[in-house]
Parts: sequence; C-alpha cells; structure tokens
Amino acid sequence: MDIYKKLDAAKYLSGNEYPGRGVLLGTSPSGKAVLAYFIMGRSDNSRNRVFKVQGDDVMIFPYDESKVEDPSLIIYAPVRTEGLQTIVTNGDQTDTILSHLRAGGSFETALETRCFEPDAPNLTPRISGILHMGKADFTYELSILKSADAEGTACNRYYYRYAALPGLGHLIHTYEENGNPIPTFQGEPRRMDVPEDLEAFTKTLWENLNEQNRISLYVRYTDPVTGQYEARLVNKYGKD
Repeated sequence: MDIYKKLDAAKYLSGNEYPGRGVLLGTSPSGKAVLAYFIMGRSDNSRNRVFKVQGDDVMIFPYDESKVEDPSLIIYAPVRTEGLQTIVTNGDQTDTILSHLRAGGSFETALETRCFEPDAPNLTPRISGILHMGKADFTYELSILKSADAEGTACNRYYYRYAALPGLGHLIHTYEENGNPIPTFQGEPRRMDVPEDLEAFTKTLWENLNEQNRISLYVRYTDPVTGQYEARLVNKYGKD
C-alpha cells in the first residue's frame, strides 16, 4: 500500500456522481500556491447559482433571482483575499474567518465558533481552507466541521496543516457520494496530483465533475511571494 500516492483528479472525480462542494489547496510543480473550489447541486434551488469575481474575491449569486427559494446556505462568498492570505470555504464561515484574522485571531479560533450546516437529515459539513503565503515555503490549512452522529447531537472539528510540496495538493469535499441522506466526507483530505498548467487543470476538474450536477468552478494559481495570481472561472449557467 502506497500511503503517499497522489490521486489523479480526472479518475477521482469522474468516479463520484456527487462529491458536493470541494476545496483543493496545494502547490504546482514550480511552487505556485494552488486553490480550487467547486460547487454542485441536486435541487433547483442549489443549481440556480453562478460564481462572480469581485476584486480579489469570489461571490455566489443566483442565476435567476425569481427562482430563489432559500438563500441562507447557498449564497455566500466562497473566496476572500486578505493580504497574502486567501480563504476558501463552502459557506458564510468565509467571513467569520476573515473577521477573526482582522481581529488578531486565527483560522482555528474562527471555526471554533461555527458548526455543520443545519440542513437535517444531511447535516452538511462545513469545509474550509486557507493559504498562508508571503514566502516560497508557504503553508496551508484545511478543516471540516461535521456532525458527531446522525442526529446532529454534537459537532466534531478536524484541522489539517500542510507544508508546500511541489506537485501535491489536498482535496476535501462535503460528501462521500450521492445518497439520501447524503453521506458526509470521511477520512483525511485526499492527496492529489497538481499540474503546472492552470488551463489544463481547470479543464480536468470541470470535465470530470458530473455533468448533470456540476454548477461552478474557480481555480487560482498564486505566486506565494508576491501574491500575484492568475485565475479561471467556469459557470454552468450564464457567462463566466
């Protein structure tokens, strides 16, 4: 058993009909800080969304505002940039983390104030990540907050800290697979192979997410020293 094996994104994603929302952080072979975030949806309400770039941040908006049923868990800012730190999450905890950082707190202290989503029976976990840049040997963190049992009795909190290793990323997503209720992600973030080419990686991720359920994807490659970046955005509906 090769515990250090890097998974191929195409094979991993194409074999899962519904991983839900996903956060990938890592490092390109040349040392760029890599971030990817995707959302999927099964209901009309969750499918009615698009990503839009606002400055250095990414926002989620309804594609058709007349069809919005409940915006509470689907409309939020998944990506926020604060200097040489970039936050990415699957919910409004993005802004919780940003507020704590600005007040002198940390990624962990911010998430200690949050829990999984109140969407029983799924009890969708909150997944979050942050890139700590400013030098070539940057670090990044991932977290998942998930229910301790099927009833939502308590919240278990998991945190992972990683050094930047060329060509390696870590992917965490909300669900193990499709189901009813949808089973929560299990185990540690998956070790993923990260290529050098932004365009190619964006294409690989998008084309291997389930065509019916995929909604939007954002991928960013950042120089960890200067903070300068290139990014790509793909929306199923509307213009990118």
